[in-house]
Amino acid sequence: MGIKVLLVDDHLMVLKGLRFFLGTQPDIELVGEASNGKEAVELVGQLQPDVILMDLTMPVMDGIEATKQIKENHDTVKIIVLTSFSDQDHVVPALQAGADGYQMKDIEPDELVKSIKAVQAGETHLHPSATSQLLNHVNTGSKTNEAEQSFNQLTAREKDVLKQITLGRNNKEISSELFITEKTVKTHVSNILGKLGLQDRTQAAILAMRNKWFDV
Repeated sequence: MGIKVLLVDDHLMVLKGLRFFLGTQPDIELVGEASNGKEAVELVGQLQPDVILMDLTMPVMDGIEATKQIKENHDTVKIIVLTSFSDQDHVVPALQAGADGYQMKDIEPDELVKSIKAVQAGETHLHPSATSQLLNHVNTGSKTNEAEQSFNQLTAREKDVLKQITLGRNNKEISSELFITEKTVKTHVSNILGKLGLQDRTQAAILAMRNKWFDV
């Protein structure tokens, strides 16, 4: 059994191209297609994909709202945004909604396969331009020493959880790795975000990587 992939895009030619290429990959199994976010949300429960390739601008429901709803109800499903937009107004909301990857539609086919496999393995996979936009967004006005002071306020266990977040793991995976309950993980994540002055775990991961707090 390969990685089960659901395609979500309102452009038929895009779907056709993805279907043609990914259909030739022995490690990937296409399980379905959706032409808007609402359809994607409805199909996830039925098809149980491992990875979703999600467009952003679609009718009925856009990719950001669909990503948010899917992650709320199926947090183990990995979502890679596949779009033509790399500006901060698209990148940041998509990652805040829970996207595990962000790639451009002009990506080389082989790179797309690598991205699908990496995200399925628990990594956060971003196009360089998306990473750049996120770095610009995270704590842009904060000096390094201020970030270090905030990091030093974290308890040893909160630092353990932050490291797991930086590795791209979700709450269930962190719970298993650190032998604590998911409820405890959620509490630690909330405390981490509060102490670092951030809105979500993706920002926390980027800040940790930028300041090289962990050897990951």
